[in-house]
Amino acid sequence: MPTKIKLSKDAALVPINELELERVREQCRKMVRSKALRSAGMAALPIPGVDLVSDLTMFANVVEEVNLAFGLTPAQIERLQPRFKIIAYQAIGSLSGMLVGKLVTRELVMQILKRSGAKIAAKSATKIVPIAGSVAAAAIGFVLFRQMGYQHVEACAKVARQVRAA
Repeated sequence: MPTKIKLSKDAALVPINELELERVREQCRKMVRSKALRSAGMAALPIPGVDLVSDLTMFANVVEEVNLAFGLTPAQIERLQPRFKIIAYQAIGSLSGMLVGKLVTRELVMQILKRSGAKIAAKSATKIVPIAGSVAAAAIGFVLFRQMGYQHVEACAKVARQVRAA
């Protein structure tokens, strides 16, 4: 059963203590694994390009859900007290290239995926070989999606810890 983080747009801002932060982190990692499995399923289809479109959409959703869970959407950051807002933006700025606290667009996700270009090319190229290629593409897709999702979760946790510690 897929993990769904149940938070509204008015969800609490940054998790209030380390225990809560760790609970949110684990919940987000579980959601990333679930979406990575779906990504792998799409990658197993022997139709080139379908998985990339699916990955773009799913990864954009993952980023938005993780940002929301950690209280780091642009709207949530704007509601922070000025001192905390500055700390949040400084922490986010130190994570060059991450999607923490940003409005997620397909173009932004595509830039992140381009950084993993070799893996994406390998995943697409494996589809030429029937069955074994599809299995390899699914495995590469799962690992790539999970790795990028985990990196985003850890970046959000780092920012949330810095804001909470202030």
